[in-house]
Amino acid sequence: MQNVNKHFGDLHVLKNINLSIDKGEVVVLIGPSGSGKSTLCRTINRLETFETGTITIDGRTLPDEGKELANLRADVGMVFQSFNLFAHKTILENITLGPIKVRKTPKAEAEKKAMELLKRVGVEAQAQKYPAQLSGGQQQRVAIARSLAMNPKVMLFDEPTSALDPEMVNEVLDVMVGLAKDGMTMIVVTHEMGFARKAADRVVFLSDGEIVESNTPNEFFSNPTSTRAKDFLSKILTH
Repeated sequence: MQNVNKHFGDLHVLKNINLSIDKGEVVVLIGPSGSGKSTLCRTINRLETFETGTITIDGRTLPDEGKELANLRADVGMVFQSFNLFAHKTILENITLGPIKVRKTPKAEAEKKAMELLKRVGVEAQAQKYPAQLSGGQQQRVAIARSLAMNPKVMLFDEPTSALDPEMVNEVLDVMVGLAKDGMTMIVVTHEMGFARKAADRVVFLSDGEIVESNTPNEFFSNPTSTRAKDFLSKILTH
């Protein structure tokens, strides 16, 4: 991302964002509510438009719209806080839809890969069920498998555990830690500081639409340099 700016009306939500993420790097975005974390995440696959600046993925500039954007989006997996599974399709169908329709994968091959991914995220027994029959934690793990089915180059996670009951959070974070260990390039917006410490290569702290600080988890949590980061950490790490 180079000099990316975005406004919602008069509100300047992303201010000259410059951020480079290496292949296989896990970057966690943290910051107070309204700091621009989710917006930054959503501009990377143009779910949010932006006015100025450029975003390049694997050497290709993000197109404005049309077929090229759809192709590039297929390389960028996205996991939202609210699962976004298709309610009228089975778990297996949810996962095979993208590969069959977008990647033109033969159905049998797509289903074989889908079952492998469901096994990887620990819900292979649920393949013939519908999303409403699964717990929130299971649905979110299916959503991760669905993104992985497209063989993405990068995965975006926008507060993937914030809609979950506390006992389900770890089952989703465990899958994400596994992905990180396997070398997936990941950008994660989260309030889970334990995940940031354990899985991130880098923590990027945003406040008021700006990147204020960027450091290793160890350095960031033990030795924040900016007043805003110190203030934020003192509020969240006291309990």
